[in-house]
Amino acid sequence: MAGHAGGGRLNQALRFALRTLGIAWAAPYTLLGLLAGTVGLAFGAKALWRRHDMAVVFQRIPWGPGGALTLGNVILHTGDSLDCACMTYAHNAGHGDEPAIILADHERAHVLQYMALGPVFLPVYLACGGVSVRNRFERAADRYAQTGRGWWPWPEPGDAATRNADPNKVDPDKSGPTNGRSS
Repeated sequence: MAGHAGGGRLNQALRFALRTLGIAWAAPYTLLGLLAGTVGLAFGAKALWRRHDMAVVFQRIPWGPGGALTLGNVILHTGDSLDCACMTYAHNAGHGDEPAIILADHERAHVLQYMALGPVFLPVYLACGGVSVRNRFERAADRYAQTGRGWWPWPEPGDAATRNADPNKVDPDKSGPTNGRSS
């Protein structure tokens, strides 16, 4: 029993160390986000730390098309709260009638992606299609927001649900009805 308790502390220490390394690895983008957020403060934005999301969130950012943008461990959001419902990329593109997700969960997936990929995140993200339903990073963030799992944009070897799936293909038959829209 005592060995099990020690293993829990070791596991907790390892998670803390990995989280700390991820935050350091994402630091170049975090600094850009902090700079943009600080400019936003002068125009009425509000900053807060969201521990669960591992991010500084700047709410009411007064520029951009709406929604949120994650840069490292910073989330820039045009709204009042990340705890709002939004539609998935597939739903908005007409690939199915998916239920709404919580924006904070979607953006948390991007924070985790930045922590894993660090400085190479943005070039890889852009190479995968940028802000688009076809971008595997956006689909993974939507999946994470729907299920609480699967923020990594490439499937795990042997993952039955995604082993044979093309991550860039959105299958309307598996997403639900198309609401009368043609593919």
